[in-house]
Amino acid sequence: MDWTTLAATALGAFIGVGSTLVADRVRWRRDQADRIRQERRRIYVTALTTYRLAYEDMREAAVTADGRERAAAVRQAFRSSGCDEARESALLCAPQEMADVLEAVYATLRDLQSAFATGDPPLDSAAMQERRLKHAEAVWAARAAIREDLEKAESR
Repeated sequence: MDWTTLAATALGAFIGVGSTLVADRVRWRRDQADRIRQERRRIYVTALTTYRLAYEDMREAAVTADGRERAAAVRQAFRSSGCDEARESALLCAPQEMADVLEAVYATLRDLQSAFATGDPPLDSAAMQERRLKHAEAVWAARAAIREDLEKAESR
């Protein structure tokens, strides 16, 4: 029997199995990165959407209720929005720099909650407009950071 034929066959089998394993590993890493990117996108969208709905519900409660009813209605609107759950999900699963950005949005939302609940400053005042603007700026900064994070994750 010719040993060169046997050695060439074994070498070919080794190369074939090795290349298949390498290709599978590359595919697995690409799929894993795609899953992570999709999960991050879901977390980010959920957090920002939930924050927006909380803002709208709190504002509506502040406009429609008076006095002690107002404070209770605003607190209930915030609690029922799911903001805390979305926040915790983001804080646990997002990279630290993204968690910080989303936490900044949450902080401005809590500031608005306090203002809506107390009615101080009045809803139509310049001071309230300034608080709303601060919240909007935090949201826009978060959106920009999210886009950058998702683009960076996609290019890996």
